[in-house]
Amino acid sequence: MNRLILICVMLFAALPLQAEVKFQEITTPAGIHAWLVEDHSIPFVALELRFRGGASLDPADKRGVTNLMVALLEEGSGDLDSQGFAQAKEGLAASFSYTPNNDWISVSAKFLTENRDEAVALLRDSLVNPTFDQASIERVRAQVLSIIQSDLKDPQEIGASAFRELVYGAHPYGSALNGTVEIVSALTQEDIKDAHKGTITRERLYVSAVGDITADDLATLLDDLLGELPEKGLPVPDKADVNLPGGVQVIEYPTPQSVVTFAQPGIERDHPDFFAAYILNHIIGGGGFESRLMQEVREKRGLTYGVYTFLADRDSAEIWMGSVASANDRVAEAVEVISAEWVRIQENGITQAELDDAKTYLTGAFPLRFDGNGPIANLSVQLQLLGLPADYITTRNDQVNAVTLDDVNRMAKELMDTDKLTFVVIGQPEGLETTLN
Repeated sequence: MNRLILICVMLFAALPLQAEVKFQEITTPAGIHAWLVEDHSIPFVALELRFRGGASLDPADKRGVTNLMVALLEEGSGDLDSQGFAQAKEGLAASFSYTPNNDWISVSAKFLTENRDEAVALLRDSLVNPTFDQASIERVRAQVLSIIQSDLKDPQEIGASAFRELVYGAHPYGSALNGTVEIVSALTQEDIKDAHKGTITRERLYVSAVGDITADDLATLLDDLLGELPEKGLPVPDKADVNLPGGVQVIEYPTPQSVVTFAQPGIERDHPDFFAAYILNHIIGGGGFESRLMQEVREKRGLTYGVYTFLADRDSAEIWMGSVASANDRVAEAVEVISAEWVRIQENGITQAELDDAKTYLTGAFPLRFDGNGPIANLSVQLQLLGLPADYITTRNDQVNAVTLDDVNRMAKELMDTDKLTFVVIGQPEGLETTLN
């Protein structure tokens, strides 16, 4: 089989679905814990690493340094410059991606069995021995600054920035992980090296692997790959003091369409009624065209192309949030309809038919997440981050089906908080003004 065919197989091959996905939990001689799904039918491995903490570990006066550091990880390492690193990776038919967010740094790798040792050595250099040379820093810094400057003119990003500042204040969640023009322009090579030492560590590391590798081989691979990383990292921030006062905040901006972000307090993932809240969210705004808000705001009134909600369970805060966009002369009505629907569901709950439809969708869609080695490795590491057991994939649908109508309607009364439902609107909305409680 030639290399091109192997790459295609690597990208698109799928393991059997839910019932046959079995996680092994291993601990390496160096003490690294990992979950493994062995599948030797296809000669490649998907590896997922998560370093908990992420951009929230940025010092306040260095906001954006983790984002810049992560963008530089494949811009040269060991004896290779950025071009040499790219050529080496391409020659091995390997795929690496590095992504920061406010709660973790994600490293995803896919490589062929025949090139495993070489691919892991290259990945190791990028994590342990990145060069952070000044020429690469200036090139990538310019790219980041371009994104920041573009965001300053984007209504959606302006609204997101105002929402973050209102809800999270001085907490790291309260500002963009890209940083500001002033801060990013002033970051030094030493700042970047310090961010690397403080975030890419073993202290809060989570690992999963899926594919053509045994438990013993994975243990050796992980100790070689990660054994020389620093053990301790920067301290994680305290819980955010979430501010959701209720009402509307309007930010004037010359655009024909207003963008709205709305939220209220959420629910922790380990709450005993989480699945009732999860189903409730699906019915209200998480279920696409069948959701209550899509029916009321789009289908019946034509106020938007789309409206959605989701439970945002983050390491330092839990909120229940959503988004909608509408023409300036109609956005006030959209906000009114969403608020009214919040009240209606809190007071009257949902129906048995809605619950049954939601369960059918949520249980039927779940196995579709196991459509390949990469998605399974990603799900596996997410389960670890959430503190869920390895048998979650076999019990999850049972937990969904166990939720009763009384459970959901009780959560509607207890969780839905119309007094704290807060809207941040960016645009030139007619008939709307700031009314924060």
